[in-house]
Amino acid sequence: MINSNLDKLKLYKNFYIPEYKVLFSSEKSNNSCLVIPVINEGNRIHELLEKIASLELNKLVDVIIVDGGSTDGSLEENYLKSQNVNSLLLKTAKGKLSTQLLCAYAYVLEKNYKNILTIDGNNKDDPKSISLIVDKLNEGYDFVQASRFIDGGEAVNTPKSRDFAIRYIHAPVLSCFSGFHWTDTTQGFRGYSSKLLSSPEVAIFRKEFSCYELLAYLSYIAPKLNFKCIEIPSKRVYPKGAVPTKISSFKGNLELLKVLFKASFGKYNLDKKDIIK
Repeated sequence: MINSNLDKLKLYKNFYIPEYKVLFSSEKSNNSCLVIPVINEGNRIHELLEKIASLELNKLVDVIIVDGGSTDGSLEENYLKSQNVNSLLLKTAKGKLSTQLLCAYAYVLEKNYKNILTIDGNNKDDPKSISLIVDKLNEGYDFVQASRFIDGGEAVNTPKSRDFAIRYIHAPVLSCFSGFHWTDTTQGFRGYSSKLLSSPEVAIFRKEFSCYELLAYLSYIAPKLNFKCIEIPSKRVYPKGAVPTKISSFKGNLELLKVLFKASFGKYNLDKKDIIK
């Protein structure tokens, strides 16, 4: 018997959920949740949470933080609860961003959330767009991508090299191979339907998704499998001076390009031999 969205995926070989701990959890209050991956974001995660609280978005989404192993003391439990954070998860498995996200997606699919949103924990994105993402998911879209590059969007202080790479390499390549016109494909601010994340054809719970693979893969595979996709305008602000990012300037960007082309050429597509008949 299938009791949750997650159970659908257990019918496939190589099904994998990274190990994680639930440090605290509250009762589910909404059909939508907001997953925030964090590692050593310091005051940036506090600023983001306080914006979310001031907008009373906890009435719309349950906020779920997934920590990659922070050591800066920024995720103190009483503080998080004072900002209406619903749950705090700690990734204990090896891996980076995709592993963190898989921990959170396993948790929220088990709880049968209908809509799953994500936003980076570095306070670059304006959470005002959260309500629009939820609206679009409730209208029946499966993938809602926030974009600073469409009408109504705003890109502030984006490093020139990153702006060029997104506009003229990353987004055009994924658009060409996925069949959907994307403009902001490295952007972690997005929303998914539970139908997409729990799709056995998509099969996100695999060990090969450990670093940056999952974001590119979902942007590629969702349109290919005829899931309903849309972009909505958003504002993304880079602070002046040092750029808060976990991606190193050369090695990290090279890894992103490798992932981009592997996703675009179908290297992460589910192998049919992995399907249990």
